[in-house]
Amino acid sequence: MKKILLALTAVAAMTGTASAADLAARPYTKAPAPIAVAPSWTGFYIFGGGGGGVWDADTGVQSTVTGAPILGFNQRQGGDGWYGTVGAGYDWQTANSWVIGVFADGQFGSLKGTIQDQGLGIAGNIKNDYSWAAGARLGYLVAPNVLSYVNAGYSNSHWKGTTLFNTATALPVGGHTDGFDRSGWFVGGGVENNLNIFGITAPGWFMKTEYRAAYYDSKNISELADVTNISNGRDITFKPLVQTISTSLVYRFNWTGPVVAKY
Repeated sequence: MKKILLALTAVAAMTGTASAADLAARPYTKAPAPIAVAPSWTGFYIFGGGGGGVWDADTGVQSTVTGAPILGFNQRQGGDGWYGTVGAGYDWQTANSWVIGVFADGQFGSLKGTIQDQGLGIAGNIKNDYSWAAGARLGYLVAPNVLSYVNAGYSNSHWKGTTLFNTATALPVGGHTDGFDRSGWFVGGGVENNLNIFGITAPGWFMKTEYRAAYYDSKNISELADVTNISNGRDITFKPLVQTISTSLVYRFNWTGPVVAKY
């Protein structure tokens, strides 16, 4: 009987040892790889930058009293220069690759050219020194962090007054024009991309390059005497188109880059 008990005890011990060895040899299983989720363009942003621009305007001369043309031959005047811009906006990304948004911005600088009354042989330097715009944009994501877009909306511009000079002698003629504002509309487009490029990590920072064309209402610019501020009866008509291209640095408050699932 004792021999039987000893044999059973030995078998049980050997079985337990084998089971423990099996448990210790169980292979390690790695966690599944994290899944990258594309970031969303929905949220607020601010931007600032600068660029250059040109303007041209259809001009003529007409009577201040009757509005009738004084000269039968009209001209197209123009100018150019630089400007800076600042602004803010909000975008919504749809379920697919479309982005819609609203924005407002301001431009300040010196887009300078000339206006003239060729009948009297006088001219002045006129400058678009600031403007502002508000509008909407529609874009498509050509990549998760690259947006191609078009935009349009309302714009208002300010033009400084001028001192009038004789175009033959370059001497002041004792006259001037006053500054004025013109409203209109704009259309444009551009590309905006995240700055996580060339090994640089810049969460939230973007760069955009944009072209814009602004069409403004016509203005009758009165020629005024310096001392009395009385009109000489002649207006210079002025209907400008301003075209600009700018590059801006953009910061998106909600952008942290691709979100990675954690396990």
